[in-house]
Amino acid sequence: MLKPPAPQISGETAPVSGIDAVVIGASAGGVEAVGTLLSALPPDFGPAVIVVIHIPSTNDSLLVAVLATQCALSVREAADKDPIGGGTVYVAPPAYHLLVEPDRSFALSVDAPVNYSRPSIDVLFESAAYAYRERLLGIVLTGANSDGADGLARIRSFGGRAWVQEPDTAVASMMPSSAIERAGADLILSVQDMAAELGAIQAV
Repeated sequence: MLKPPAPQISGETAPVSGIDAVVIGASAGGVEAVGTLLSALPPDFGPAVIVVIHIPSTNDSLLVAVLATQCALSVREAADKDPIGGGTVYVAPPAYHLLVEPDRSFALSVDAPVNYSRPSIDVLFESAAYAYRERLLGIVLTGANSDGADGLARIRSFGGRAWVQEPDTAVASMMPSSAIERAGADLILSVQDMAAELGAIQAV
């Protein structure tokens, strides 16, 4: 069984390449933070971007419409069995776990909440780690629980990269702090600085 690397912090300086997908998890304050990241993506951004934000399941989600106004890429709600294509932003639907299958398609689940959340960041991250391995970038942003920490550790254990929002810059610091403690990170940055790094990812 693969073990996650020891938690560590490093600072990548060269543009990142070799990424097929970016998975992003956020909770309290996350809509604004994710919007900042997406606004930095150029129209020819190559990787798929898959987003989980904890939102109330009782309301119709306007998340896709909100994020689409801030992003040059196509933004859509992920659907069961959909193949995952590059250059597209996929958003987890409310009240469903979003998983990535080994063939790089989506699956939706109504299994019990994980870390009190459905969709769960951990569920997305852990399934994506198996599908994309070293070609995955995981990003944990602001939030008030520990969802995403175990998933980020799984991503790193398969050779993927991990970026975390600097806790002091987050609306809610528990989620990024837990991720750093559990998984470590390759970069720890403010959302604004992270957006610049994300937009500079180079295709292979």
